[in-house]
Amino acid sequence: MSATDDDKKKTSGKLDIATAMRRASTQLSELLQCEAGSVSAVKATEDGWAAEVEVVELEKVPDTMSVMASYRVVLDAQGQLVAYERTRRYARGQIDRR
Repeated sequence: MSATDDDKKKTSGKLDIATAMRRASTQLSELLQCEAGSVSAVKATEDGWAAEVEVVELEKVPDTMSVMASYRVVLDAQGQLVAYERTRRYARGQIDRR
């Protein structure tokens, strides 16, 4: 087996970034029973993927007053959610001042 074949075999079981984004968003949304707003960050880790997912926790009218939350999500190498943590809550219309 050549080095190229070995590299392909090692990476073939790993999800691509687009699939990791979709799975993080979908699984967290199903678990929390909240609408996923967006995925604001994704990165590969040694054991899988880590993502920041924004969800709508409470719908309000006007929607700029809806309560949003950011969650840190951890997926294993197969794309299964293994951990999550809420890191922030905010009004949808709120802008970070950094």
